[in-house]
Amino acid sequence: QVQLVESGGGLVQAGGSLRLSCTASGSSLRVHAVGWYRQAPGQLRELVAGIRSGGRRQYGNAVKGRFTIFRDNDKNTVYLQMNSLKPEDTAVYYCNADPDLSIVTRDYGKFTFWGQGTQVTVSS
Repeated sequence: QVQLVESGGGLVQAGGSLRLSCTASGSSLRVHAVGWYRQAPGQLRELVAGIRSGGRRQYGNAVKGRFTIFRDNDKNTVYLQMNSLKPEDTAVYYCNADPDLSIVTRDYGKFTFWGQGTQVTVSS
């Protein structure tokens, strides 16, 4: 499993924006699908957005039209641009990657390692 580090979280007012970064080390993300996930206190981890190695994207229903996932293979980084943030977006955000898209977007419970994530807090 490729090693990833999340960054870019913080405290923002409702309606504001943040950009999260997911940077890989020791391995190229170029051939991996990458997902962004979030987990709020007392809630299950959920998929926020996923991007295939070829660039095709998918989003969770709660963030469609507000969040954008994109990748920069030269920087070995996948970003999550979050606009029009809402208090319900408050959570710890994680990323993970696998060559198999179904693992990233559906079977992410099979991941055996998760990074520390980055906290996003949206105040009302």
